[in-house]
Amino acid sequence: MIDLTGKSIIGNGEASGIGRAAALLLSSLGARVTLGDRTEDAGAALVEEIAAAGGSAQFVRCDVTNEDDVEQLVASTVSRWGRLDGAFNNAGLPNTGKDLHELSWDEMERVYSVNVKGVFLCLKYEIREMLRTGGGSIVNTASASSLVAFPQAADYVSSKHAVLGLTRTAALDYAQRNIRVNCIMPGTVHTPMLDALFATAPETKAFLESRIPMGRLGKPEEMADTVAWMLSDRASYVTGAGVSIDGAYTAT
Repeated sequence: MIDLTGKSIIGNGEASGIGRAAALLLSSLGARVTLGDRTEDAGAALVEEIAAAGGSAQFVRCDVTNEDDVEQLVASTVSRWGRLDGAFNNAGLPNTGKDLHELSWDEMERVYSVNVKGVFLCLKYEIREMLRTGGGSIVNTASASSLVAFPQAADYVSSKHAVLGLTRTAALDYAQRNIRVNCIMPGTVHTPMLDALFATAPETKAFLESRIPMGRLGKPEEMADTVAWMLSDRASYVTGAGVSIDGAYTAT
């Protein structure tokens, strides 16, 4: 069984979907969780839910595109729990939905600011703290789109390729300094964002499922299980890995 008792772990983008599932699981495994998100009401509610279940958590408002916010997120974690042992960098934005020639740089930059700059800034400050205290484990959320492309998504696909590149490079830079860096590469996951889409276009669900060899969408909890394993000592020899969790979508 995975045991995270006493581990101090940051999670960002935790208010819903994969991030929420991860926060609930990590806290149930004994981790002391710092939740970073822009959505204060949802973040505070999640802290209360974790506390009601007997877990330990705090919420810190954080925009991962703002360097001061990210630095403060790490500082608040250390101030509350005494150290930083792990991090799950999960905040992200979807594609704009345009062909490449129709995209403005402002639209590209909007997606890059969260998906690339945000991951970079989180890695920077998380690693600085882990170097100070002797090591740790970091998991980034990449995507099946780190490996394959889909139409009208030059902004998103290229940003998620960059997340995989940042993960591998960081893993090499700190392999001999006791810091492991990995990423999950989810396929299509059934989140509240998709529920909103299905409500207006019900046929979309069947279409998405038809493209997945396993014939169904992923669940946030299935992503969270891999995150917890990567953050634990059970994955002590795993670094620089991108793990596909996509029902064999990228195997086709």
